[in-house]
Amino acid sequence: MRIGLAQINPTVGDLAGNLRRLLAAYRELVAAGAELVVTPELAVCGYPPRDLLLRTRFVTDVENVTAELAAATTDIPLLVGTVIANPGTTGRRAFNAAAFCHHGRIQQIAKKCLLPTYDVFDEDRYFEPADAPTVITWAGHRIGITICEDIWANQSPGDQRLHRFDPVAQLKDEGVDLIINLSASPWYAGKSGVRERLVLDLATETGVPVVYCNAIGGNDELIFDGRSLVAAPGGRLLATLPAFAEACLVVEIPLRAPCSTAHAPASDLLATRYSLPAASAQLADIHAALVLGLRDYAHKSGFTRALVALSGGIDSALVAELAVAALGAENVIGVSLPSAISSQHSRDDARILAANLGIRFETIAIAETVAAAETALGPVFAGRAPDVTEENLQARTRGVIMMALSNKFGALLLTTGNKSEIAVGYCTLYGDMCGGLAVISDLFKTQVYALCRWINREREIIPVNTIEKPPSAELRPGQVDQDSLPPYDELDALLTGYVEEGLSRDELTARGFAPAVVRDICRKVDLNEYKRKQAAPGLKITPLAFGVGRRIPIVQKYVG
Repeated sequence: MRIGLAQINPTVGDLAGNLRRLLAAYRELVAAGAELVVTPELAVCGYPPRDLLLRTRFVTDVENVTAELAAATTDIPLLVGTVIANPGTTGRRAFNAAAFCHHGRIQQIAKKCLLPTYDVFDEDRYFEPADAPTVITWAGHRIGITICEDIWANQSPGDQRLHRFDPVAQLKDEGVDLIINLSASPWYAGKSGVRERLVLDLATETGVPVVYCNAIGGNDELIFDGRSLVAAPGGRLLATLPAFAEACLVVEIPLRAPCSTAHAPASDLLATRYSLPAASAQLADIHAALVLGLRDYAHKSGFTRALVALSGGIDSALVAELAVAALGAENVIGVSLPSAISSQHSRDDARILAANLGIRFETIAIAETVAAAETALGPVFAGRAPDVTEENLQARTRGVIMMALSNKFGALLLTTGNKSEIAVGYCTLYGDMCGGLAVISDLFKTQVYALCRWINREREIIPVNTIEKPPSAELRPGQVDQDSLPPYDELDALLTGYVEEGLSRDELTARGFAPAVVRDICRKVDLNEYKRKQAAPGLKITPLAFGVGRRIPIVQKYVG
């Protein structure tokens, strides 16, 4: 069977735009000889629609667009991800579904069985689960339909399974000839290898081909990488689609062909294929993901231009480079905002970066504005020694100016804080945290350095001095980050354990971190939850980002 994979980039809630995309992909694949066209999960409405599903007309509108899409089908069927209302009187209002459209009508509906509720997922809030997977008979073949999580039943960490039953095992018992999975699987660094291994293993275990069609694009903080693939029985990879790009491909699938003995069992293949990716390849993936996430966040929100406050430091340099890659140099404005204590090298590094990137560069001095604020506050602050309050005046003055430029030029202001800083509160509310998107908020500082060196692999884009000088927020003369923080190698390892792995203070100490450092950093992480709740949304590139997937109370007293 010739199956066409439509790896498209839907926008959440853009029903008319998604319809046009789906029709274009369907017609392209039919013209290329497809006998069945498959789309990603929830392609009609975009993923994740979240509380749009609670709007009174949303599900009906999605159903109407799905019917319109079905009306355009010919003798070549289309299997499209959509939302279907729950006709019952109990349970959630809707099903996460796949509509089998053929000869101008929706012929059959398949419903998602397993609804994830971990990390960024909250599907049980909106959807009613199906009791069993659906089998569609087409062209003499029995095709088992699964939707995203349905094939992840046995992938829970540790010994604790998240789901009560395995839809794929049930399909195997029913004797299907082919398994299709419609997916909207958010990306993070390293996930593509896990996902490919999963699909190849399923093809081996079930003895039938597996077609996996994944979405691409950025929707809010989530990035979808595509990489749709087809696996033959025995764990042989038949075809893959590109990463971080829309694509359509027709794949010939030998449904009745016997499994070739020329290929090693999947476990042997995986032993060599799934070592950790080379550092350069992983950095290239991270860069491509951030560029896609930034571009889609801006364009889908109606922005064509971006603003970046250039401090001369490495974080703002990286954000500016990503903005240029995403939107073009002509659509990025870099702004230097020197204060009375800004070093000359910081000013020079910002100017050199802007020249290397070819972006518009403006300098707006803030010394007089900060001095005016200090004068105005002087009588009220009388008798109190200067402290972090005065340091924050610089950042908040910059925030006011950058937001004014954003308003005047209709440009998206990008914040520049990294995960290490945001974790410990090394950022200023209503200052450097001002902006619409936190582009690198899920990159630890050590990853920022690695990515900048990767960007400079062929020529100097980010000034070498920016990479090599001691990092500093220039809060006061001679100040550097390590005055109040451990070296970033140590800090990032500690934060990985505490934030991403959920380790206790005792467990971190057992890993070799000094008890005093553990207490200090963990306390900083806990105290600064209130800042992160007010931060701009960030692009997720790790298994656990500071965002919708991490739900720590602001007011809590637990010390673990």
